[in-house]
Amino acid sequence: MMITNMTDTHSPLDVVLALSHLDKPLADISSDDFDDYAKQVIEAIGTAYDTAQLQELKGALQGKKSPITALSKQMGGLDSEGKKTYGAYLHELRTRIATALDERGAVLAKEALNAKLMAEQIDITLPPRHRPTGGLHPITHTTQRMKKFFVQAGFSVATGPEVESDYYNFEALNIPDHHPARAMHDTFYFDAHYLLRTHTSGVQIRTMEKSEPPLRIICPGRVYRCDSDQTHSPMFHQMEGLMISKSSNFAELKGVIHEFLNAFFGREMTVRFRPSFFPFTEPSAEVDILSDSGKWLEVLGCGMVHPQVLHNCGIDPDEYTGFAFGLGIERFAMLYYDIDDLRVFFQNDVRFLGQFA
Repeated sequence: MMITNMTDTHSPLDVVLALSHLDKPLADISSDDFDDYAKQVIEAIGTAYDTAQLQELKGALQGKKSPITALSKQMGGLDSEGKKTYGAYLHELRTRIATALDERGAVLAKEALNAKLMAEQIDITLPPRHRPTGGLHPITHTTQRMKKFFVQAGFSVATGPEVESDYYNFEALNIPDHHPARAMHDTFYFDAHYLLRTHTSGVQIRTMEKSEPPLRIICPGRVYRCDSDQTHSPMFHQMEGLMISKSSNFAELKGVIHEFLNAFFGREMTVRFRPSFFPFTEPSAEVDILSDSGKWLEVLGCGMVHPQVLHNCGIDPDEYTGFAFGLGIERFAMLYYDIDDLRVFFQNDVRFLGQFA
């Protein structure tokens, strides 16, 4: 008979322990008692919500102190007919309870697996969390854009030492001893013979010494001068270009410069060439571009390679001519990105640099 009603306040184990169907001598228990007991136990097993509760039920129903074990010990006092009858009852009860425990165990294991899968699932339809990544410095961006144009125009990239000798930095370039660039206040000297290069022109000299013309090179790199303000830095980046052939002329120089400026700024630029003076070029010019505000802005210097410079490098100036140009990479970066203070390039402020990543 049904003597216990399970409620939400009772655990499955409490319900099972409260059942009294089997709390009497084995011979007095009817088949209905066994069946009612089995049904309520199976119902209680079905309410176990985790493996811990299920293990408690297994101990109470299949352990040494379980009602079934206690009744099994009474089998010896029964006659042969009773042993046959009650042996069948007890076997069926054990089987029904074992089956219910196994089935509930399988359900709980599946639920646990599903819960774990839900907790560990990845929704690939959602965008991933943002992971900050590094990027190239604006000076590197600018240098790469310049190199791309000149390489496509047939120039090769040449490099050289940043610690340079007085000869390659000054003397071979036709810069006399009294020139202001040789002064201590403008150049970082190590001693009387070695210094931090003030331009990449030394790379041009070394290339002309080692290579036979015709030549077409650009020389990007760091250079150093004793100067520091809003538009100058003790260390900055420069790119120089050199072309040597039997037919190089000023018109060709103007064409290369104009095409480069158009490509770099992405539009047709208004350009003017002003006569100037550089010891290593003759004639020499400074190049200006017309800004959106209508003002002329100086952007680079250029000229035809001085015959004495060609002679210093072992090139016959009567057979070959050449042109050269030099520009400040920071200067172009400031114009391109509309930056008015050169020093921000070297302050390592990620708020600034992150805009170019």
